[in-house]
Amino acid sequence: MSEETIRRRATVHDVARAAGVSLATVDRVLNGRPGVRAVTAEKVEEAIAELGFSRDLNASLMARSRDLSVVFFIPDGSNEFMDSLSQAVQRRSPLALADRIHLAVRRVRALDAVALVEGLDRLDARNCDCAVIVSSDAPEVLSAIDAAQRRGVTVMTLVSDLPGSSRRNFIGIDNVAAGRTAASLMGRFLPEGGTVAVVAGSLHLRDHAERLEGFSAVLAGEYPDIDIIGPLEGHDERTETAQIIARLLADHPDLAGLYNLGAGNGGLVTALEQSGRSGTLRVIAHELTAPTRAGLISGAIDVVLDQNPDGEIREAIAAARALALDASRSAVTDPIEIGIFLRDNLR
Repeated sequence: MSEETIRRRATVHDVARAAGVSLATVDRVLNGRPGVRAVTAEKVEEAIAELGFSRDLNASLMARSRDLSVVFFIPDGSNEFMDSLSQAVQRRSPLALADRIHLAVRRVRALDAVALVEGLDRLDARNCDCAVIVSSDAPEVLSAIDAAQRRGVTVMTLVSDLPGSSRRNFIGIDNVAAGRTAASLMGRFLPEGGTVAVVAGSLHLRDHAERLEGFSAVLAGEYPDIDIIGPLEGHDERTETAQIIARLLADHPDLAGLYNLGAGNGGLVTALEQSGRSGTLRVIAHELTAPTRAGLISGAIDVVLDQNPDGEIREAIAAARALALDASRSAVTDPIEIGIFLRDNLR
């Protein structure tokens, strides 16, 4: 039998035999539980490395006394993309349940740190393995994440990262790259320069701040003839975003472009169409939802940058599963690619 075959078939029994310890000791080391002397744990780790042992997560899941539980905290309101994330969780729930993974969605008021903290504080490691959150970087949220982790509830961030917290993993696009992409497209749309307005949901959201960072850097470095107005915050709400854009269009008749790096795109399309300016300025938005799709088809929006909500939920479930069953390891997930949609390539 080849060395490769031996490595591929290594089991916990092989690890225990090679390290000269019991199966219970191997289990404690694999799951990071106390009660193992440092020298013994080192022997187990050496045996794992020598044998190339890799835990079978399917077997580990079947051996659990209860199903794996993952709770998604997703903002409520008129943000169509957040609705898409919630719907993606619901679509994947039956398949996950067949694999003994229970998914739940809790909608919390957008940008309401207190409501999110209350939800996280109620989680109990005895019936919840992982929380996946979309959140601002409010200090109380960071503290709640740390507290949840100490209680044994794994926390991951979705869409917008919180690297200053103890979160275990982030699922989402590179938002700086998304902003840079928007700027590169806008620069090509406006070779003679001009004025571009920027609308954000909230710069307290790291993904929005990073998109603005990337957008501003590329325009300053490569397209200095383009001036920026804003950013103005629409809080990802349809009505508020419509009002902001209506005022921008009225106050700046020479406006050449518009970049909405947040949500509220239903309001964006409405404001453009009601102003009679639809199709006369270059518009870039985020997330392929019903309003942005309609905007692409009508010509009100030129480009939509999309982050694939189904792909994000799929990767979040995979990461939650891996972390819950083997907390000592990092979850490896596929990157979320930035989709670029025009009217011509709508799926």
